[in-house]
Amino acid sequence: MEVKLRQENKNDFESVFQLIEKAFEKEEFSDHKEQFLVERLRDSDAFIPELSIVAEIDDTIVGHILFTKLEIKNETQAFQSLALAPVSVLPEFQGKGIGSKLILYGHEVAKSLDYKSIILLGHKDYYPRFGYELCKKYNIKMPFDIPAENSMIIELAKDGLKDVSGEVVYPKAFFE
Repeated sequence: MEVKLRQENKNDFESVFQLIEKAFEKEEFSDHKEQFLVERLRDSDAFIPELSIVAEIDDTIVGHILFTKLEIKNETQAFQSLALAPVSVLPEFQGKGIGSKLILYGHEVAKSLDYKSIILLGHKDYYPRFGYELCKKYNIKMPFDIPAENSMIIELAKDGLKDVSGEVVYPKAFFE
């Protein structure tokens, strides 16, 4: 099973919408509207085309990941970062490493674009294997109440989080 990773293009939008809908259909901790979030983010200033990535097997899109711009702000400074949300794999292809490939490939693309960190809300047992650590380690807080173990960040570059602290500011598209 050869997995091809590439930047999403306009011709993929409908397939990606359906893929995300199916991927989250049975997720317990989901509002089942992630596909609409992706549409809103594509139309926002936070969108980075190179960081909307699809996974294909035999010319069929089986996975998608999106990283968008966000900021970490404190009283005196604002730091650029990325949000990972969502990562989606068709149910019949889950558990085959496609999500991992998307995450790792996305990290490489983000590094090449000179981003220093990525923040996510996710499963405490899944993301640490990729190097994600608790945001609280860096005195970074979410703008809403969630369990600390689900709020994570990864440093993409050496000292990428040096002197970074504050509250995460998500793009408006996350809340529309």
